[in-house]
Amino acid sequence: MNVERVLLAEPRGFCAGVEKAIKALAWMVEVFEPPVYCYHEIVHNQHVVKRFIDQGVIFVDDVNQVPAGAPLMLSAHGSAPEVVESAREQDRIVVDAVCPLVTKVHHELKVRARKGYEVLYVGHAGHEEAVGTMAVAPEAVHLVESEADLARAAEAITPGTPVALLAQTTLSHDEWRDLMERARERFPDLWMPNRSDLCFATTNRQAALRAIAGEADVVVVIGSANSSNTVALAKVAKKSGCPRVIRVNEAAELPDDLVGVVGVTAGASAPDRLVSEVISRLAPVHGVEVRTVTEEDEYFPPPPELRELLRRRGDRYADVLMDDRGISAARVLEELGNHAETQDDHRDMRG
Repeated sequence: MNVERVLLAEPRGFCAGVEKAIKALAWMVEVFEPPVYCYHEIVHNQHVVKRFIDQGVIFVDDVNQVPAGAPLMLSAHGSAPEVVESAREQDRIVVDAVCPLVTKVHHELKVRARKGYEVLYVGHAGHEEAVGTMAVAPEAVHLVESEADLARAAEAITPGTPVALLAQTTLSHDEWRDLMERARERFPDLWMPNRSDLCFATTNRQAALRAIAGEADVVVVIGSANSSNTVALAKVAKKSGCPRVIRVNEAAELPDDLVGVVGVTAGASAPDRLVSEVISRLAPVHGVEVRTVTEEDEYFPPPPELRELLRRRGDRYADVLMDDRGISAARVLEELGNHAETQDDHRDMRG
């Protein structure tokens, strides 16, 4: 490997929604005796998920697998209404870590469906966010992944019916724009939200990558294969003209033949530790140049159910939440389990 220079995209890595979800699950691990359960992966990153598994978290794809009375977190991607209802049965202790931006789309879909709209939802079939969102109003929503899907939806919608367009938050801007333009051609009176459904963090990371992709001989995107926004970053790099784009989970997956200028970014659920390890492995002769397109200061507070749980837990945990904004999810992950208390000190939070 003979890397001349690394161009590091900024922003990259954890977004506000991921920060919120990781810290929330970490606080639950600290408070409850294991196991703590989580519906679906808390975020789509294998290193983050493994870290929690090592601390006794059990990830499930069916909330009915969670025992009565057990602590359960619902993932950042959002859950179907019937899943949330089922989760709260049998005296389970439920904390919903859904990203507020996903909640916004759920609300938009619910409102449009109540007003008699047919809703075109641009998203990826089988993705947890898409599944949870479409379940809000399944009778009124049409999944759109391609122009062919759009054509089928147009045939199924009764002429004169109002039509709305919503989106999965983690799409690439190019993917969304192309289908949005085709939808507008078919439905001139198409309703769209005033503020884009696309996550600001996803958009920022794509913009930062575009700023470096054209100068790089190769772009390395760090993140897991099931991370929609990570896959979107790889597509952005290719469309921006980079001749070679590689997605890796970690530094060990880097090929040995990288040369020249290497662009580096990370998906919204990838820890910055992985970025540091990738740069160390690349060992650029002329160092690292950070390219910043915007500064992010968005913050999402802990889920309200968790705030109430920790308030009841006692002063120490209430104080932790008071300073939650000043504590990074990366730090919480690294320190997870280091402050474990004795079993006698774990209290039943249901009383």
